[in-house]
Amino acid sequence: MARRQINYFFNSPVAQQVREEGRVEGREEERARMLVAILEWRGIEVPAVVREMVDMADMDILDCWAERAVSATCLDDVMHSVPRRAQP
Repeated sequence: MARRQINYFFNSPVAQQVREEGRVEGREEERARMLVAILEWRGIEVPAVVREMVDMADMDILDCWAERAVSATCLDDVMHSVPRRAQP
């Protein structure tokens, strides 16, 4: 009797792609959370509209904002020249 190979979904290329997309999304969510936390730790209020922008931003934008947030004294120090794709 010939052995039949079982191809489980979790081993399929589609499943691997979905997992990787989830990992990237998770990293972006954590980076966004950390950016807001840094601003709040520095005593900078983060309004809802800015939180929406942060939630929509990609990793490159979040990295840029996080770098600015470390030394920011106000929200404008971080959010000036916001790339269009991050605007709600």
